[in-house]
Amino acid sequence: MKILAVDYGEARTGFAVCDEGEIIAFPLCTVHEKNFGRLLEKTVSIIKENNIGEVIVGDPVNMDGSRGEKSEKCALFAEKLQRKANVPVFVRDERLTTVVANQIMNEVNRRGKKRRDTIDAAAAALILEDYIAYRKNCGKS
Repeated sequence: MKILAVDYGEARTGFAVCDEGEIIAFPLCTVHEKNFGRLLEKTVSIIKENNIGEVIVGDPVNMDGSRGEKSEKCALFAEKLQRKANVPVFVRDERLTTVVANQIMNEVNRRGKKRRDTIDAAAAALILEDYIAYRKNCGKS
């Protein structure tokens, strides 16, 4: 089944997808959208265009395990997306994925606008890789 990962942001949201066999996750795109409703609609379009069977929304839990304002917004996004998209939507802890994505961008010497346009999709791919590994190790969700 193809799974979509979402790294939700208030200005930029990154998307990543995996292949049908759930072997590899790769960055799909970054959507520049500040309007919550339009972002939901664009996400539903991405789900339909890519024949997605499940969605994972990254949850930026604080390092101490508490949930802040951004975490609450991600949960709301996931809840509304589930209603609109008619596919299962799960929220998954994504602590440090943007930090790791930044480290990867440093290693490949990606700078400036190219970096901003790929960092969120790269973070989404990391969220998806973690979820795929979880499914393989702990059974399907």
